[in-house]
Amino acid sequence: MDIIENIIAKAKANKQRIVLPESMEKRTLTAADKCLKEDIADIILIGNPNKIKTLATEWDLHNIDKATIIDPATSEKTEQYAQLLYELRKKKGMTIEDARKKVLDPLYYGCLIIKNNDADGQISGALSTTAETLRPALQIIKCAPGITCVSGAMLLITKAEEYGENGVIVMGDVAVTPMPDADQLAQIAVCTAQTAKSVTGIEPRVAMLSFSTKGSACHEVVDKVIEATRKAKEMAPDLAIDGELQADAALVPSVGTKKAPESTIAGHANVLVVPNLEVGNIGYKLVQRLGGAEAIGPILQGIARPVNDLSRGCSVDDIYKMVAITANQAMAAK
Repeated sequence: MDIIENIIAKAKANKQRIVLPESMEKRTLTAADKCLKEDIADIILIGNPNKIKTLATEWDLHNIDKATIIDPATSEKTEQYAQLLYELRKKKGMTIEDARKKVLDPLYYGCLIIKNNDADGQISGALSTTAETLRPALQIIKCAPGITCVSGAMLLITKAEEYGENGVIVMGDVAVTPMPDADQLAQIAVCTAQTAKSVTGIEPRVAMLSFSTKGSACHEVVDKVIEATRKAKEMAPDLAIDGELQADAALVPSVGTKKAPESTIAGHANVLVVPNLEVGNIGYKLVQRLGGAEAIGPILQGIARPVNDLSRGCSVDDIYKMVAITANQAMAAK
């Protein structure tokens, strides 16, 4: 069983309630139909039931009747969710009238469903920007305990099975925080390790990447990685982590032995934490395009309950896989 099959099998074995707020978008509704057909999650669609069912008929989708469809304009819980939003945001100046208007936004409504423990995770982004996806999540669900920094991990399934975990690498941050400080980078490391474990089931071995290996170069950006490594060890004492390491020292056993002979991570890393977003975004796309790796994500992390962001260029298969990934994150969050 390959890694994706394993993720899907775990989702099927412990079905979670996943909200798809962009319910009238064709790729999203088609992916929902596939998820329902294969029984990998209990799907919650937000929107007008008649419109959704009309589109399902038009697009030849036969399983949408198995979904829970909630229309914020008519749901008996809408006022309850508006009151919840008001309580969460009144100190920021939100009035109950503001909340009643905002709750009609499907992205906000979905996060309120999760906050009220009526769902386990949400996925959007086929129509929405990352900011539009994250804003309600951070306002309503908020960050996980001890975390102040949201980040994004990329699951890379490479053809180089001698590296990582049989060719599987998890890389962070590739999506959210442009220039993390040492505290934020430590949080990214711990969260990316948690994502690797909850989504793929691998035991994380984390390399904090830099252009230096164990003092081979001196610069303030290297110092940040060293400090972040120290802080990550304090946050998660049982986590297998080391840095600073160059990418080859992190991945290639012979190079790791030569450059960092005392390290148990060097040459054996399966989780790579990059020093900034620029490196992460460029790095995973090079591996994807030049190395032929399958890149799945970004998988958002650091939020108390999983809320994931899609690329607006995503495919039906991307959304389908993200439902299974979000379900695995939801299990871990519980």
